[in-house]
Amino acid sequence: MGKLQSKFRKRSELYRASQGEKPDNTFDSQVVQYEPAHQGSINTVTNLSPDLCVSGGSDQAVVVYDWKQGRMCQSFQGHNREVTKVLCFPGSTWIFSASRDKTVLMWDLNQGDEPIQEFCGHELVVNGLAISPDGRKLCTGSRDNWMCRWDIESAKCEQRHNISRNLVTHVCWVPGSSSIVQTSEDKTIRVWDSRTWQVTNTFPAKQYIQTHCDVSPNGNYLVSSSNGFGGQGCESTLWDLRQPGCKVVEYRGHLQTTACCMFLPTPPGGTARVATSSHDSSMKIWDQNTAVCLGTLSLDGAGPLVSLAPTDSTNLLCASFNTGLHHIQVGQGSNQAQVSGAGSGGTGSLDIRIVARF
Repeated sequence: MGKLQSKFRKRSELYRASQGEKPDNTFDSQVVQYEPAHQGSINTVTNLSPDLCVSGGSDQAVVVYDWKQGRMCQSFQGHNREVTKVLCFPGSTWIFSASRDKTVLMWDLNQGDEPIQEFCGHELVVNGLAISPDGRKLCTGSRDNWMCRWDIESAKCEQRHNISRNLVTHVCWVPGSSSIVQTSEDKTIRVWDSRTWQVTNTFPAKQYIQTHCDVSPNGNYLVSSSNGFGGQGCESTLWDLRQPGCKVVEYRGHLQTTACCMFLPTPPGGTARVATSSHDSSMKIWDQNTAVCLGTLSLDGAGPLVSLAPTDSTNLLCASFNTGLHHIQVGQGSNQAQVSGAGSGGTGSLDIRIVARF
């Protein structure tokens, strides 16, 4: 491990030297600095494979990055406004990107640098993307109140449904199911039947805008996150999808808007966990069932942390407005979570570290 860290540190120093920077000897120097994936803020990150991530941001680019090797693989240029969401279809090289330019583009890592499909029809920014389990249908949601279902092969819009004030913030397809879940600026969560394209359940409205949602791999649970400020709102909520609208627990501790919430892969012999990231520049990991905070990572100066992408039970990627993408490593720690790099840890049983920045 020492040789590997030494190699990473040399790469970091080479990159910094090429940018006219001198390697420093502060605590932050333990964080490997790779070539930045983007110029400007990053809005979204997801996994394409165990080694590759895909991200999008204010520079309008969709970037494929090998986060283990610290190198950019591809930068797709096709949107003319910032990218809001990216999504990949598991086991494929397909990439979907949504944008403030009101379109969704489909890319294939193995088919050049031009989009292979374009989905046009929304009138405002597209914030929601979800792919059916069989890879044949695409669901999109927008601030224009429309939820749309598309045939991926033909890029034809097959179903559209407009609900007043349903300003869509995020969309998830429930694994192994015909159900779709979406969050909205109207503070509600809706469950859709993808076959009839009708809402089957509307959860009780929360006090604040619902910013994001994720569904557990077994399809039984949903976690959603809330807007807020000064510690008011800012929570994430665990719901039981088998009893729609049934709240299980709430995760409270962020001081500003919770922008992202994700189920983490359960470590061998471990307990189920949820990760959240916030505009307060912190990321927290929670015991899914008890809502106990197991650890906090504060990234001072990173600005809003708006997107998370767990890669396995010990590694996840985090997108920030000010300091790019971060590779974060989670281990079992002492009573005080330790942090490498710019930031400070909170009390908890986990050791949460920044390994690299790019």
